[in-house]
Amino acid sequence: MRRFDYDMITIGAGSGGIAASRRAAAHGAKVALSELGRVGGTCVLRGCVPKKLLWYGTSIREHISHAPAYGWSFADASLDWGKLVAAKRQELDRLEGIYRRLLDDAGVELLAGRGVLVDPHTIEIDGRAFTARYLLVATGSWPSRPDVRGADLAISSNEALELDRLPRTMIIIGGGYVGCELASIFCAAGVVITQIVRTHAVLRDFDEDVRSCLGEGMRARGIRIETEAELRSIASVEDGLLSVRLQRERTIEAELVLLATGRTPNTSALGLENLGVALGPRGEIRVDRWSRSNVASVFAVGDVTDRVNLTPIAIAEGRALADTLFGNTPIAVDHANVPSAVFSLPPVAAVGLTETRARALGHPIDVYRSKFRPLRHGVTGRQETTLIKLIVARESDRVLGCHMVGEDAPEVIQGLAIALQCGATKRQFDATIGIHPTAAEEFVTLRTPVRDDGDA
Repeated sequence: MRRFDYDMITIGAGSGGIAASRRAAAHGAKVALSELGRVGGTCVLRGCVPKKLLWYGTSIREHISHAPAYGWSFADASLDWGKLVAAKRQELDRLEGIYRRLLDDAGVELLAGRGVLVDPHTIEIDGRAFTARYLLVATGSWPSRPDVRGADLAISSNEALELDRLPRTMIIIGGGYVGCELASIFCAAGVVITQIVRTHAVLRDFDEDVRSCLGEGMRARGIRIETEAELRSIASVEDGLLSVRLQRERTIEAELVLLATGRTPNTSALGLENLGVALGPRGEIRVDRWSRSNVASVFAVGDVTDRVNLTPIAIAEGRALADTLFGNTPIAVDHANVPSAVFSLPPVAAVGLTETRARALGHPIDVYRSKFRPLRHGVTGRQETTLIKLIVARESDRVLGCHMVGEDAPEVIQGLAIALQCGATKRQFDATIGIHPTAAEEFVTLRTPVRDDGDA
């Protein structure tokens, strides 16, 4: 048999690549990991973690605004953006160090540089060849830029999370996860935000009630949301401003324009064409349920496959692959009932089917919904709305979807995701005693459907 330098070489030191490499090494495999930049990938360095830290920092403004109603007063409360960004960078440096130590402790060799595939068992880094029985591509995704004039004048989420100075005004193009989260962060930091959304509401793939409720909550915080608006071009104008032209020659100006128009699988310049690895229309690596490409020795996990683009999924896919290849435990990740959250203000979380999706699948369903003002705002007087929603299969009584908009929604939905994974029924929800007073208790006190599949 051919002798290889390694049992597996991973390209990309993000969440999926690190998880796969460490798990494979734990099974006794000899593993190397190729990375051009810092260790940690999008989630740790350019996504989930820095975004959440900035979200924590800026959302303090909301708590301060509630304080006077509860008898507290703060003189001259203000945000030092530079200090917040410095603290965020310090934490990312700490996390990168932890990941490097974890790889070292696991016995994974880190190969610095861009790995390029040259044959089914070989990669090259700066002219040096390394061979392995298996090659794993875990290079994630990268912010997309629309093909319009002046797009290069705008920044992406990568640069947005590294801003040293806040602009006074900002236009955000896009109404998905990234657009809503960054709009909320910068609005809370004091920036005047206009958000441009192509469809009738933000968060296109979420439940319609969720989309509506979040839009109302963001507008109540001062974010101007322009729906059914199409970007045509971006241009520099006087006084250092940028002008965004929309359809019907409408223009909006701001100091900074942020493109949050999606992400593209990061497959360019990897040499995949050298091997004939099959790619999808967005450049994603096409894989089977075992994360294997059409080339038997080449695998891919995470966003580069464009399946479910969430960090925990990349980690699960990476670990499952390592268990399959080296642990004598074949595992395929189940991509159903994956919980997700949007760290907007107010936050959003969901697991399972939306009402629209459940109806499209032909399920006879009952829909339970509650909209209420949280107890906190009975004192503050703020017109804040929390939304709780359940989608239930009428014949089996099984809960198909849980949706929430409001404070602590991500923490609440994580627990409900376990219930859905276990096949919980509405009767079991009803038999569960709620924790009072909480918003989460509403999920186990809903008794009367607001709509069923026979309603218009």
